[in-house]
Parts: sequence; C-alpha cells; structure tokens
Amino acid sequence: MITRHASARRTRSAMSLNMVAGERTRQGSAQKHGAVMAFDFGERRIGVAVGDREVGIAHPLETIAYRRDQDPLASIEVLVREWRPNLFVVGLPVSVDGSEHELAPLVRSFCAALSDRFGVATKLVDERYTSAEASEILNEAGVRGRRQKEYLDQVAAQTILEDFFAHDNAIA
Repeated sequence: MITRHASARRTRSAMSLNMVAGERTRQGSAQKHGAVMAFDFGERRIGVAVGDREVGIAHPLETIAYRRDQDPLASIEVLVREWRPNLFVVGLPVSVDGSEHELAPLVRSFCAALSDRFGVATKLVDERYTSAEASEILNEAGVRGRRQKEYLDQVAAQTILEDFFAHDNAIA
C-alpha cells in the first residue's frame, strides 16, 4: 500500500480544497458509510482508487488504459460489481487560477455516464496538483521515472479520495 508521509501531506499551495459544485444521483443522497470509488480521469487512462467513507482510508486500485474507440465503463463495471460503492468521487481538473481546465467538460460527461450507468451519486473534487503529489509519493516509495506510468493515475485517484475524506465533514 502506498501512503503519504506527513511531510508530503500537502504540496498544494495555500488553496483550500473546495468541493466543486455538482452532485449527480439517481438514488438520492449518498450514505455516510460504505465503499467510495474515486477516479482520476484522463483521455487515455483512468486511475481508480477505493476507500471506506466511515474510516476514511483510500487505496489505489487500478489504472484503466483505453482508446477513444473503447468504452472504459465496461472495465469500471467489473470494479463496481466487486466493490459495490455507494458514491463516486471524480477529480475535476482546475487551473492554478481556479478556472476549469479544458478537460473539465469531458470529466463532467464522464460523471454523467457513471451516474446514468450505475445509479450511484457522483461528486466532483478539485484535483489541482494531485498528479504531482502522486509522483512525489511514488518517488518516496522508490518508483521513479517511466516505472511511475503504471501507477501514477491510480495513486492520483487515491490522493483525490483522501482529500475528499479529509474535507467531507465540511460538506452539507
């Protein structure tokens, strides 16, 4: 298991992690306990992490590589069946100045597809600097350079989920 050291807790600037407006659900509001699945969405790879909302611990799970002509939800469906999450958390790419990144519309479409296909609530979370933080975590674990590619997205998803757990109590 890859975990963060206290010294690596925050490489993010003095921004407060704000939950980004938007929750989609077909089953009503999400429960405060049970499995949560997080995603670091990319155009070629999706990092997946899973955790338990009650204890607030996240683990990297898998990196799903796909091509534009493939449906990544088919691979995600296998994980959803296994873990039975009651909430999805998806990292929303945000620029340093707080504006949405050009990939944000694709991420929002991905969230809608997740919610529609699986009937699970989705929450968007500011993912600023999560890939840099994931790279730092992997460096500390001795995984460097090209070897990081296999793990970077799932560790970024873990970081997104840890941030969600750390700030979840502040959410109404």
